[in-house]
Amino acid sequence: MKPMNLLHILQTWTFKDLIFTVIDVGIVAFILYRLLLLVKGTKAVQLLKGLALLGAISIVSHKLGFATINWVLDKASLAVIVAIPVIFQPELRRILEQLGRGRFLGRPFSFLFETDGVTKLVSELPKAAETLAQRRIGALIVIERETGLMDYIETGVPIDGVVSPELILNIFFPNSPLHDGAVIIRGNRVTAAGCYLPLTDRPFLSKELGTRHRAALGITEESDAIAVVVSEETGVISAAFDGKLIRYLDGKKLRKMLEEVLLETEQPSF
Repeated sequence: MKPMNLLHILQTWTFKDLIFTVIDVGIVAFILYRLLLLVKGTKAVQLLKGLALLGAISIVSHKLGFATINWVLDKASLAVIVAIPVIFQPELRRILEQLGRGRFLGRPFSFLFETDGVTKLVSELPKAAETLAQRRIGALIVIERETGLMDYIETGVPIDGVVSPELILNIFFPNSPLHDGAVIIRGNRVTAAGCYLPLTDRPFLSKELGTRHRAALGITEESDAIAVVVSEETGVISAAFDGKLIRYLDGKKLRKMLEEVLLETEQPSF
């Protein structure tokens, strides 16, 4: 667009046009920002770099008139368009899931469990995690929220017991039949134990993080669940939420985090 044409358009704009344009650009910028947050730290970042490089090569080759390169890129563009939904399937799934949960644009819809049950869970779970950490007993505990985890619950053994430090300690006691899997909690009850969870496919995780930590990140990438991990080697308590992992927690910090997320006392600080 020529400068004079742009100047003419700006002169003919009304205040209403300006406001709507600002809102329009702001919404698009916010959506792009949220999309970038979703793919941050995943393999999709490297794929986006590859697509950007192909785009740059295509622009340069058209400018310089490289007929052969242009022909190859034109033929490859159709294959790339078809491959994009397959390549970015995990990220597209996360976007649709967050839209369904109402979390793409901000905070989630109202929590579905009764406040009394959640308050008891927030009180009992940090005690259990501290006991496990002191005894160097590895554990993986998942708290179901709005996204149902029935697919993973069915891979374990039904328990249906009220959450307590004693129950959780007995489940994860070394050499017990269920200590290797994950415990899934619904409300303030242990729904199942010995459950199998999906592992994250992030390529840049620290080598210090074992299978439990990868499973915690994996389940929080695919749902809005919260996962609490106790390391068997170090006794370190960690928590995962929304695909993010925070480590070196104690009972007090874990309780504060659970209150922020489950009871929504404030915007989650981590």
